[in-house]
Amino acid sequence: MKSVRARTPFQGVLQIVQFNGRSYVAAILGVCAAGVASLLLLNPARFVVIACTFPPLFWLGSSLLVSHYVYDRSQLYELKWIDEILPVVPRSLINIHSGFDETSELLAEKFPDAVSAAVNIYDPEVMTEPSIRIARRLKPSPIPATVARYDALPFASGSIDAAFVIFSAHELRRHNQRVTFLREISRVLTPDGKIILVEHTRDLWNLLAFGPGAFHFFSDQTWRRAAFDGALFVPTQCSITPFVHIYTLRRAE
Repeated sequence: MKSVRARTPFQGVLQIVQFNGRSYVAAILGVCAAGVASLLLLNPARFVVIACTFPPLFWLGSSLLVSHYVYDRSQLYELKWIDEILPVVPRSLINIHSGFDETSELLAEKFPDAVSAAVNIYDPEVMTEPSIRIARRLKPSPIPATVARYDALPFASGSIDAAFVIFSAHELRRHNQRVTFLREISRVLTPDGKIILVEHTRDLWNLLAFGPGAFHFFSDQTWRRAAFDGALFVPTQCSITPFVHIYTLRRAE
């Protein structure tokens, strides 16, 4: 199998800037406008305006530094963390994404003997965030994917050993959508099959790093509730950096 092209040193953080460029530009323009306005004001109003620029400046810097740390410096894309989650090599696996796919090639390389498929569940009527539309346009999927609905995966029941859902499930913004999605994945799993869900969570670490942007993520409690309502349980959970969490989901007995 042809080796997957190595990631460049700043690939992750540059993609974050590309996909969220409007938000960064708006924040920079807002800070600049506040700086100009402060020159026209007298104390103490000037100090109030200047103080208000500190949080957006901090989050501009911290979001880029943390993105670089997570996507460019951590072991996220080395996939060594999978070895403990899947001690037995899966015979079949699917990697479900929402149109932006950085891991299907890596998984195929890691498990060359497994029957694997990339699955694209992007639905513009359901996944309305601008960043995912931009990501799809700027970075097309590197390998062909099976196009499917999140609630109707084209696989036989009990046919898949492992289903990876890496930074894509949060694009389903409603609880009932996430529950339906997890139930549908559970349907196609073998009795001992696992869902490997990788997400940022809305917690203190991500709030400090991304500020208001962290509200795009869901809390740990939200993911666990979706799993419970989808008749799944979480036997193990681990982290890659304090900002990214990995949930292993299995059918509830």
